[in-house]
Amino acid sequence: MEYLLVDGYNIINAWKEDFKLDQESLEECREKLLNILSNYEGYGKLKIIVVFDAHMVKGSQKKVEQHDNITVVYTEENQTADNYIERFVYLYGNIHNIRVATSDYLEQTIVLKHGAARMTPRELKQQIESIHRNMTNEFGSKPKKERNMLMSNISQDLLEELEKIRRSK
Repeated sequence: MEYLLVDGYNIINAWKEDFKLDQESLEECREKLLNILSNYEGYGKLKIIVVFDAHMVKGSQKKVEQHDNITVVYTEENQTADNYIERFVYLYGNIHNIRVATSDYLEQTIVLKHGAARMTPRELKQQIESIHRNMTNEFGSKPKKERNMLMSNISQDLLEELEKIRRSK
């Protein structure tokens, strides 16, 4: 199993051209990030865990949710996303392939020591954009007739027979 752990607020703050915090609420930015990562996860065949800090929220308890096909973790009071990610890597770094997306240099250094690979926000964005381009090229450029998998697997003779039957009714 391959995991990608994403420091959610760190990525939102790093992708300033995608997230306009002065115009969008933090909730809207979180939702947008989760949608982007959900699409990426579907194509990339990896398990994504997005971690959002709630350590400054008084009385906050750890909460784990599913958003489409990704896991979303809101940390508890006094626990940062970094703490959660470091613990996850410490526990599972020798068992699974883990990448951590964050711009925090200290965090990158710590996870590297425990067997995970680091990924900068820029690298994550480039990989997501590359996959999006590949998907667009792969699925967007085919003529509409080729998209119908059932019809593309039927011989021309059978298609003609079916058309005759259809017209006779």
